[in-house]
Amino acid sequence: MIITTTNSIEGKTVSQYCGVVIGEAIMGANVFKDLFASIRDVVGGRSGSYEAELTKARRIAFEEIEREASMLGADAIIGVDLDYEVVGQNGSMLMVSISGTAVKLN
Repeated sequence: MIITTTNSIEGKTVSQYCGVVIGEAIMGANVFKDLFASIRDVVGGRSGSYEAELTKARRIAFEEIEREASMLGADAIIGVDLDYEVVGQNGSMLMVSISGTAVKLN
C-alpha cells in the first residue's frame, strides 16, 4: 500500500475516496526510562529509550491506518499527517496519532 503525505501520487489518479483513516498509539514511559531520560537532560545526549518508544508507537499507528484502509478496499493513503503528544498525568505517556485519506487508484 502506498502511504504518502502528499495529496496525490505521481502517475496515478484517485478513482474513489474511501474515507479518513486514523491510527493511534499511546505508550507508557516507565520510571526507569524517565530517570535515565532526566539524566540525559542534564548531561546532554539522546534518550535511546524514548526514541525506541516513539518508533514503536509510530509503527503501531502506521499499521493501524494501513489495516483500516485495507478494510475499506483502498490502494493508498494520501495526505498523511503525523502528530506527537505527551499525555497522561505528569506527561507520563507518549502518543502518536496518524491520519490520512484512504483512496482507490487508477
